[in-house]
Amino acid sequence: MGVSCFGVIAAATGKFLRTELNWKVMATTEISTVIHPRAPHGEFRNEPFTDFSRHENAHAMREALVRVGDMLGHEYELVIGGERLQTEGKIVSKNPARPAQVVGIHQKAGAEHAEMAMQAALRAFETWRFVPAEERAALLLNAAAIIRERKFEFCAWLTYEVGKNWAEADADVGETIDFLEFYAREALRLSRATTPIQYPGERDELLYIPLGVGAVIPPWNFPFAIMAGMTAAAIVTGNAVILKPSSDSPTIAARFVDALEEAGLPPGVVNFCPGSGATFGNAIVEHPKTRFIAFTGSKEVGLDIHERAAKTQKGQIWIKRTILEMGGKDSIIVSADADLDQAVAGVVASAFGFSGQKCSACSRAIVEERVYDVFVDRVREGVTALKVGDPAENPNMGPVVNEGAMKTILGYIEVGKKEGRLIAGGKAIATPDGGFYLEPTVFADVAPDARIAQEEIFGPVLAIVKAKDYDSALAIANNTEFGLTGAVYSQDRVKLDKARHEFHAGNLYFNRKCTGAMVGAHPFGGFNMSGTDSKAGGPDYLYLFTQAKSVAEKLA
Repeated sequence: MGVSCFGVIAAATGKFLRTELNWKVMATTEISTVIHPRAPHGEFRNEPFTDFSRHENAHAMREALVRVGDMLGHEYELVIGGERLQTEGKIVSKNPARPAQVVGIHQKAGAEHAEMAMQAALRAFETWRFVPAEERAALLLNAAAIIRERKFEFCAWLTYEVGKNWAEADADVGETIDFLEFYAREALRLSRATTPIQYPGERDELLYIPLGVGAVIPPWNFPFAIMAGMTAAAIVTGNAVILKPSSDSPTIAARFVDALEEAGLPPGVVNFCPGSGATFGNAIVEHPKTRFIAFTGSKEVGLDIHERAAKTQKGQIWIKRTILEMGGKDSIIVSADADLDQAVAGVVASAFGFSGQKCSACSRAIVEERVYDVFVDRVREGVTALKVGDPAENPNMGPVVNEGAMKTILGYIEVGKKEGRLIAGGKAIATPDGGFYLEPTVFADVAPDARIAQEEIFGPVLAIVKAKDYDSALAIANNTEFGLTGAVYSQDRVKLDKARHEFHAGNLYFNRKCTGAMVGAHPFGGFNMSGTDSKAGGPDYLYLFTQAKSVAEKLA
């Protein structure tokens, strides 16, 4: 296992790493990794976005694309307890812009690997849970430093594996760094928690201790940030993890595990196991030793995980915790008094950034009738100007993630042609390389209860709904089973205050787009069928990966 310049390798001579905490001797290996206690410097600051209009940044990104391009097609192994394993079954990750181009070949963990991964994680947990918070936080800070140093390289991996253009890839990498830096600081804060009062004659403590072994099941659309954020939150609080990345994006997860190992990750704390959700994933979710499941993905899969986790297995002695982030059907309300230039720009950016493949994407624009026709015309103009192409060339939009997604979205477009007036797009885009490209598509005159106004499409499709007035617009915004993000464009303070209280969404924005939540500033998570409102990137997120233990000692 590699370590970074912040790590220290010490020969194992039979001594304990921390005798006062009764750490176990890692006698099975010849070396032990001690994470250098690298402390956070100053207050948390979000990682700045890269300005690709600057020649040096654009040049660095192009160089990274060439460098990473030479590494495509490599075969990656399972990592269980620090050991590399191969399997007969394989998962082949392909570039959605050029499906013939293999990004990475991965081993396919099956149900038979679930017990192996669980036992490795349980062994690691018995040591890792006693590691001081300062050292667990240092691991995250070390990893953040490694990723920051190789930012363009990680951006290039995202471009090849899931089709992100430069800005979307940069935002994903920046959010990854933010999660690592933020959760490191939050773990230190949590370790210093105290009871609200000290009862007379006692010494009272409130300890936030880890849960145990958990499954981390991230999505493909933010395959770096969400995957790393859920993993980092789990391990910095002392848990061990079985990481099952999406089969559409396992390579970036493998690269992250490499970075963690370089930063000083002990064997077994994170076990890298790509595999089928129906076999390996379900086996881990249902395992009696699984303590929690952190999942981000569709409503259907999230509810299935929740149901499976709720069923008590033989030998299970706890109630499993589920931390679920699911779908969205997100609305932007455009009031009659809105700045239409800002509103049009915000809707277009929210609807078509990363080809609409965000749970936070604006899939419904709800517009007051007084400005409806003008707004529709301006959106048509804005969407027509978008460029679609190979994300390596940095267009506005790249491909959707795979052929199945493209067929599903095209099916919704056919539904939309019956439910609304097509004003832009509506077709697939054929390319010589067979990429999964779709035109940015807009339907106007959509009824609030239409399928394309109710069901999550997860693609570049926008439905525009006319509202009689502002109160009607708010009612329409709240008429879905979801409640993730939303936005209101208005210059009227009374209207904004009304939305603050009545717009039922976990993340609400005024006079800005409804995508682009920033760690620390916009804790992320939604209501209703959008999930458990876990608020990733917020001050209470780490509580979800811990349990509180009250200790009271009577003083002599």
